[in-house]
Amino acid sequence: QVQLVESGGGLVQPGGSLRLSCAASGSIISIYHMNWYRQTPGKQRELVADITSGGRTTYADSVKGRFTISRDNAKNTVYLQMNSLKPEDTAVYYCGARRLLFSDNDYWGQGTQVTVSS
Repeated sequence: QVQLVESGGGLVQPGGSLRLSCAASGSIISIYHMNWYRQTPGKQRELVADITSGGRTTYADSVKGRFTISRDNAKNTVYLQMNSLKPEDTAVYYCGARRLLFSDNDYWGQGTQVTVSS
């Protein structure tokens, strides 16, 4: 079992930055592929960024060049650095973990709200 707890969300002005953290417990995350999704009311959850156990990263086109996903296996934590934030980035952000590369997430965090507004 893996428990994931997100933190770092909040209210930020357009153009600002936030760093989200996802702290894992119950198992070491080095063997898991990790990702960040986001969801707005009435819409499906969408993949924002993914990082494999080997460190390979992928991003949604809408965040490329602005967001960076990283992992610190020693701290059992995954991060999402978000720069140049836009109002359309407003969403609840969820951290996820999976063992198999081409599968759905096995575990999810509870989510953290990010609001980009002036």
